[in-house]
This record gives sequence, structure tokens and C-alpha cells, in this order.
Amino acid sequence: MHTVRVWDLPTRLFHWALAACIVGLVVTGNIGGNWMNWHLRLGYAVLTLLLFRLVWGLVGGRWSRFSSFLYSPGSLLRYLRGQGDISHSVGHSPLGALSVFALLAVLLLQVGTGLVSDDEIAFSGPLVRFVSGDTIASATGYHKNIGKFIVMGLVVLHLLAILFYKLVQKQSLVRPMVVGDKQLGVAAPDARDSAGSRLLALVVLGICAGIVRWVVNLGAFAGY
Repeated sequence: MHTVRVWDLPTRLFHWALAACIVGLVVTGNIGGNWMNWHLRLGYAVLTLLLFRLVWGLVGGRWSRFSSFLYSPGSLLRYLRGQGDISHSVGHSPLGALSVFALLAVLLLQVGTGLVSDDEIAFSGPLVRFVSGDTIASATGYHKNIGKFIVMGLVVLHLLAILFYKLVQKQSLVRPMVVGDKQLGVAAPDARDSAGSRLLALVVLGICAGIVRWVVNLGAFAGY
């Protein structure tokens, strides 16, 4: 067996921070009231994390880069037939890659609609003043109903996939996302996870947070 560093520290922290924020968003959104203040803050945090992941998918560790899990339809079909390549067991499998891209897209849409949503009571997104009333109504309806349930459905599917791999495939997906390493029957290159790459991740996160702060403040500046 070979010990391979698959998930770098920034990717692992992103994963668990995003999971915590999603749980917090569901809870605060359902409670409502003054908890909506935290709902908004968690939404901004999720947007920051998503922007970070998009950048990290280009410059991060080897197995965190999108290029490492962009599979052709043929690769996906072979994997589903049980004819997958041995390399599929290192990072994201073809099926896991679909889950990652779907979750990123759905979360970006959910956060984006939240920015232009209005509950017509006490809380509204920071960018509502830039769009029409029809757009606000459509975004609010999607954000509060359709989008919320799609996100929850994808999270449930993600959890079921973890159980499937654990019970049927005898592979733990959780432990590598905690410690970073996988025990593999084939040698594979380690992901870069040095002090320099972690510092780069911190800089990228700071820039993404600054962008989100600028976007959120756009609404406040426009109100003056």
C-alpha cells in the first residue's frame, strides 16, 4: 500500500467549513426572525468559500484541481459499468466529479438568488435595488423553495454516496478529507501541500472575502 497526500489542507478546510455553513443556513433559514441576520452572514461566507474553490480548482493541489477530475462521458460510462481506471480511486471518481460540479453550480445559484431576494418583511439581499421587481420575485421564490430543496437533496445524495462507498466499496471518503492521505494499492503523485501553498490559499481566501465584501457593500453605497 502507498500513502498518498490527496487532499491539501486548504481543500479540507474548505470542505468542512462549507458543510458547517450549509447546515447553519438551513437551520437559520427555517427558524427565521432575527436569525436571518446570521443567515445572511453565512450566505456571504458560502459565497467567499465558493469563489475560493473556483480559484483553488485552478492553482491548488494536484487532486483538487478541476483538470484532475474532468472526465469524458465515456469514462463515466465505463466507471458505472465497473470498468473504471485505477486512477479513479485517487481523487474524485467520475461520479464524484459530477457531484462536485453539481453542488458548486447549485450553491452558486442559491447564493446568487439570495443576493437579490426580498422577504417583504424585514430582510432583503444587498443587490435588490439593482434588479426589477419581477426578478426579485422570481429569485425569492426559487431561493426559498426550489433552490433550498435542491441543495438539501444534493447533500442527502452526498451522504448516501459516502455510506455506499463505506459499506459496499469498503472505501472511507471521510478519513482522507480529515487527514489528507489515502492508502492506495498503486503509487500516485502527492498533492502539493507545503507552507507556501497554504500561504497562497490564505491570500486567495482574503481576496475572495474582499470581493464579497465589495459586492455586499454595493447595495449600501447605492442607497446613499
